[in-house]
Amino acid sequence: MENSLKQEEIDTLVTAFFEGRLDPEMELKKAKGGVSSYDLFNSESRNLLVPNLDIIYDGFIRYNRVTLSNRLRKLVEIKKVGASSYKFDDFLHTLPSPVCMALYKIEPLKGAALIAMDSALVFTIVDSILGGTGNSSNPESNRLFTSIELRLMEKIVKDMLADMEKAWAPLFATRMSLLRMEMNPRLVNIVPPEYQVAVMDMEIQVDTAVGHMAFAVPYMTIDPIRDKLKTGLQFDIMAIDPGWAQRLSEEIIGTPHEVSVEMGSSTITLAELLQLSPGDTIMLESTHDGEIPVKVGGVEKFMGVPGMRRGNKAVQITRVIQEKGVL
Repeated sequence: MENSLKQEEIDTLVTAFFEGRLDPEMELKKAKGGVSSYDLFNSESRNLLVPNLDIIYDGFIRYNRVTLSNRLRKLVEIKKVGASSYKFDDFLHTLPSPVCMALYKIEPLKGAALIAMDSALVFTIVDSILGGTGNSSNPESNRLFTSIELRLMEKIVKDMLADMEKAWAPLFATRMSLLRMEMNPRLVNIVPPEYQVAVMDMEIQVDTAVGHMAFAVPYMTIDPIRDKLKTGLQFDIMAIDPGWAQRLSEEIIGTPHEVSVEMGSSTITLAELLQLSPGDTIMLESTHDGEIPVKVGGVEKFMGVPGMRRGNKAVQITRVIQEKGVL
C-alpha cells in the first residue's frame, strides 16, 4: 500500500498548522515514543481550566450575607472553607445525611448545578424563620426534612440564586432558576458519575449556630466561558459605574466656594473696641500697595493686586501660590 497523502489531506494538515491546532514537534514525539495516555477526568488537570471562579463566590457572599441577615433578622456570617474538584459520584458520597439539595439551571449555559446544605444549617434557618432561637442542637436534628421545611428552604434558595446572578453579572449575564428540591442523593444526576464538578464549601454562622453549604458546578457547564474566567481579576473594575467619575467631577466643579481677600490687620485693646463709634477709622498695620493674599475656603491660593472695576472693589490675580512639596 502506498503511504502517500492525498492533496485534500495535505491541505487539511497545512490549515491545522497555521491555525495552531497542530504542533509538529509534539506529533514527532508521538511518532517516536508512541501514544501517551491522558486522563480527561483528572481533577488536577481540570482545575487549571477554571481560574478565578472563587471571585464569583466572593461576590455572592457579599450579597447573600445581607439578604440572609434581613430574611432571618439575625447576624449572619458567611465564609469560604475551600474549593475542590471531585468526580460527581465521589462528591455525592461526601454529602452528610440528611442533606437538603437544590438543583438549578444557569441559563444560557448548559446543564444544571447543585447546592447542598447540611441539617444543622437547614434546621437553624427554619427555626429562625419561624421565630425561634435558631438553635438546631435537638435530638431530632438527624431526621428527614418535612415538606414545610423544604418549602421554607426553597424561598431561601431562590434568594441565593438571585444573589448569585448579581455575582455573575460583571462576568456573564445569567438567569438562574430553581429546578427542584431533593433529599436523596441517589435521585440527583446533573451529570454522569465520572464527570468532574467544581465544589466550593462554605460555612454559614447564624448567631452562634454554624452550618455548612456546598456549591457544585459541572466543569462542562462553565467550560465555554473559561476564557472570561481568566479575566476574573477585572471584576471589580467592570462592576464600577463608568459614568460615576464624570458625575462626581461635575458635582465638584459646581460646588460653591468662599473667596476672601485680606487687605491687612490691626491690633486694638478691648477698651478701644468698646469706644468705637460710626465714622472712626482703624489704621491697618500693613499697606496694600503690593500684592495681597487671596484665600479660597480659608486657604491662601493666589496673590493679587487690589483695585476697582466698574465701580466695584476688586482684586486682580497676579500669581498662583504653589503648595509646599507640589511641583
